Order: sequence, then C-alpha cells, then structure tokens
Amino acid sequence: MMDIADGSPLNAHDRETAGEALQGALVDLVDLSLVGKQAHWNLYGPRFRSVHLHLDEVVATARDYADQVAERAAAIGVSPDGRAATVAAGGLPGAPAGWQADTAVVEWLVEALGTVVGRMRERIAKTGDADPVTQDLLIGVTAALEEHSWMFRAENRG
Repeated sequence: MMDIADGSPLNAHDRETAGEALQGALVDLVDLSLVGKQAHWNLYGPRFRSVHLHLDEVVATARDYADQVAERAAAIGVSPDGRAATVAAGGLPGAPAGWQADTAVVEWLVEALGTVVGRMRERIAKTGDADPVTQDLLIGVTAALEEHSWMFRAENRG
C-alpha cells in the first residue's frame, strides 16, 4: 500500500499538527452543516423566512469549507475522516430535536457558531508555525463563520 504522506510538503511533526487541526475543523464543519439543515427543516415562527434563508447560507458555507479543509488534509498526506460516527463523536453540543421556534434556533446557532469559532481560533494559533497554508485556510473559515455569528447575534437582539 502506498503511503500518501511520503509526498507531503510537511515534515511529520508539522503534518501531524496541521492534520489534527484540519480533522477537528472538518468534524465541526460537517456537524454544523447537518445541524443547520436540521434546524432549517424544523423551524417555525414569525421570523421563519429570514432565519430559514440564513440557515441555508450557513449550511452552504460549512459544506464548502468542509470540502476545502478535507482536500487540504489530503494534500498534506492526512486522510480526512468525515464519517458519521467520527462527526458524532466529536462535533457540536447536541442540536434540539423536533420543531423549534425561530428564537430558540437563533439562540442555539449563536452558541454553536461561538463554539466553532472558538475552536477554529485555537487551531489557527496552533498551525501558524507548522503550516501557514493550513492556517490561512482556517483564517478564511473563521472569518466566514464569524460573519454568520455576527448576523445571528444581531437577529437575536431584534
């Protein structure tokens, strides 16, 4: 069996550091896309339309960046793992089941996005010396998620 890591642009230590950060980011992004859709399907309330549409934007952002993160991991010789069991073991705090009022969804999204952003910022700090390319990708992910977080926080104050 071929060792994909043999062609990695990173040494073993830096690849491990970047790979752990990318794997954690992948799990968070896949989970965010799943719980975003769960909320999208089970939402009700007077702000249904605006929250419903914003959830679609969050899901699209999470899915797009999950793909970029997984491809970066593969590029440095780390096998990305987005299997359901892996995501379930390390993702976000549980999303509520069943129908959810728009206000509850917004509150939950503010908390979930805050959790992911906090984890992303930790990953950014850890990857700077190990792999600035991975760090740059994580900075882009974080900027996009912080924008969604800001918008949901503004919605929550309405």
